[in-house]
Formats: sequence, structure tokens, C-alpha cells
Amino acid sequence: MKEPPAWSYSANIYEVNIRQYTPEGTFAAFSEHLPRLQEMGVDILWLMPVQPIGTERRKGNLGSYYSIRDYTAVNPAFGTAEDFRALVIQAHRLGMKVILDWVANHSAWDHAWVADNPTFYTTNKSGYIVPPVADWSDVADLNYDNDQLRREMTAAMRYWIENFDIDGFRCDVAGMVPDDYWRTTIRELTAVKADLFMLAEAEGPQFHRNGFDMTYGSKLHHEMNKVAAGERSAIDLEAAVMDGLETFPEAAYRMQFITNHDENSWNGIEFDRMGEAALTFFVVAATVPGMPLLYSGQEAGLDKSLRFFDKDTISFEGLPKYAPFYTRMLQLKKTNKSLWNGDWGGSLFTLYLDEQVWVYAREREGHKVLVAVNLSEEPSSIKLDSEALKGRYTNVFTGEKLNLSGKLKTNLAPWEYLVLSQDDSR
Repeated sequence: MKEPPAWSYSANIYEVNIRQYTPEGTFAAFSEHLPRLQEMGVDILWLMPVQPIGTERRKGNLGSYYSIRDYTAVNPAFGTAEDFRALVIQAHRLGMKVILDWVANHSAWDHAWVADNPTFYTTNKSGYIVPPVADWSDVADLNYDNDQLRREMTAAMRYWIENFDIDGFRCDVAGMVPDDYWRTTIRELTAVKADLFMLAEAEGPQFHRNGFDMTYGSKLHHEMNKVAAGERSAIDLEAAVMDGLETFPEAAYRMQFITNHDENSWNGIEFDRMGEAALTFFVVAATVPGMPLLYSGQEAGLDKSLRFFDKDTISFEGLPKYAPFYTRMLQLKKTNKSLWNGDWGGSLFTLYLDEQVWVYAREREGHKVLVAVNLSEEPSSIKLDSEALKGRYTNVFTGEKLNLSGKLKTNLAPWEYLVLSQDDSR
């Protein structure tokens, strides 16, 4: 496994939809939000693809971000190359890292390769280039049996590191690209920039063996949706978390989320899927092992599924709606070592579990977090007696100080959460 960069040990991640983020939909307009995001506690900015979008077979008026017409150019609708470079520089000055969404599996139909290097593409029995799957009719499938394609794709990724100093890549549908390509390419890229961060849009231990630092926690995400719908219980959610811990290497980062661009646009906002439980499930996502993700507008209470192929601006007017909640959770992640990523965080242990309620803790080097969540529509009362509870805590959301002697008795309203933080490291 590749060693994750040291700067990522306590990091969280924020997905940026440049097109929809501001009325202008530009790098420059988005950059005005950087100080706010830095104050909220954001560490990694994952930018959806910034390259020009294909026009041939385009869907909608503006097309899909993931239909790349030129891998080493900037979408003029977002600004210039200098605008993008300025954004990266500003993010770095504020202590944030920037990773670029990378679409290695397919390109736009009007990418120059289609005409100049047709052997770069997968063809059917009749010799016609085909899309990866029928529904992705706006893109052409790339052929990784072609060694020249592999070299060109890796060179394009290297271009963004060398020319814009980006800090890594989120690799779209990584499982549709051969494992050996990723192993070779990640070695080459980390030779250019040793502390590169690699995120695979995929789930499976093999991606970590291929050199990725983080994979999607999709199974846990879907289990959260089922618990919210009353189809699963707290017992099932705990089992899903534990199964993931057993399946993946201890050092592997898992990205935990309640929404992202795909979920928002195709499956509805988190409040549609999770109702009143949405924030409760983010508490879980941010406190079980893994790195929590926020999507553009999540902190503002984004209340619509954004159109994927057309302009559909996010409103940040009257921002504070959920920003204080997410700020507390992100800052807790950064400052409490028990919540750090991979080997650098604390192990999770369950203190209480029934169909409704899950109480668990994580601890490392004098830092501890105690979490109780009611994962049901019914109120619940819990009474715990455990040596593991002992300590002086602060309620993360109220600021109340508690000194637990080993006992905890509390009532939890439907979907209520309790997060207590302990720091005896000094």
C-alpha cells in the first residue's frame, strides 16, 4: 500500500461544483468562498473536472463535466488557465489542498484522439467506437490495451501536477480502468510529487493495493439510506461499519458521505432520502473510521437536486443554516486525534447497541470521542455503566462540561445525537 501523505492524517474533504457554485460559475467567483471554507475547517478541495466539455452528442445545454474534450486545457466557461492557477495558489496559502477530478475511462466524442488515434478507443464488431455503457451516450470508451493511450493519459495527469501544483486526483469510475494501469501511473505520479493524494471512485481493498489512499464508503452510505427508510436498524448499521473495518486494511482511508454530486442529482437531496435523520447520519459519517465529505451547498442546506447538464446555481444566501453544525464536526475531526484517518485515528468500540440506539467511542493518545445516536423515529432512553465511559468531556454542540464516573443515563429524541469530546493529552 502507498503511504498516505502526512498532511492528510486529520483531513476532511469538500467537493466543488464550479458550474453551479456561483451565478458566474467561474474559478474567480468560487475563490471568494475560500476564506469561508477555510474557517469552516475544510482541508481538501475536490474540484469536479475543469477541462473543456465535448459538444458532439452532448446532453443538455452545457453537457457533462465527465465528457472531456481536451485533458490538458481549461474549460473557458470557468475561466482561464491563469484563473485556475490563482485558485490553487490561494487555496494553498489558506492551508487547503486541491485535488482534480480525473476521467480516465472515457473521453468526449470530439476529443482529438477520436480522429487522430482511433485505436485509443474500444470498438464493436463492426469497428465503430462505442460508449462505456449505453446510458453514457455522450462519451467514448477508451481502450487500455493500447500502450500509447496509457502513456498519453499518464502524461496528461502529470501535466496538472507540474504546471498547476495540484495535490492529487479523484479518479472517476476507477474500477472501469485496469488495476495495472493505476499501479504504474500512481508510482510515476508520486515520483513527480511525493505527497500526492489519490481517491478512487470505487470500493474494494484492491484499490488500496493499487496505490489509492482513499476509496468510497458507498456500502455504508446505502445502509444509512435504508436505516433512514426504516428498512434497517442500528444493529445493521453497526454491522456494516464493522464489516468495512474487517474487509479493508487498517491504514486504508474510506470516504464517508451522506451526499455528493451523483447522489444529489440522481437520487435526491439528503433530506429526501434521510429526512430528519440527515444530520444524524453525518455525525456517524464524521465519527466512524474514515474521512467525511461535504458537497457544494450542503452547509447551506441545499434544497434541490442540481441539474447535471445545465446551469442550476446553488444559493448561499443566509448561509448559517447548517454551517455551524458542519463547522463543529469538521473542527472536531481536525483537533481530536481519535477521529484522524487510517492508522492515525483510534479504533472504534461499541458500548451499547439495540435496534434503535448505537453508542460507540474512539480513543487515541488521550483524545476520545463518545457518540450516541438514536437511529429511529421513536424516543429512547439509555443507561450505561462502563469503565470506558470515565473521563471529563465537552458536549460538542452545547459546550456543556461533563465528568462521567463510568455511568451515562440520557434520553434521546427520535434521530437525536450526542457527541462528547475528551482531550486528556496535555
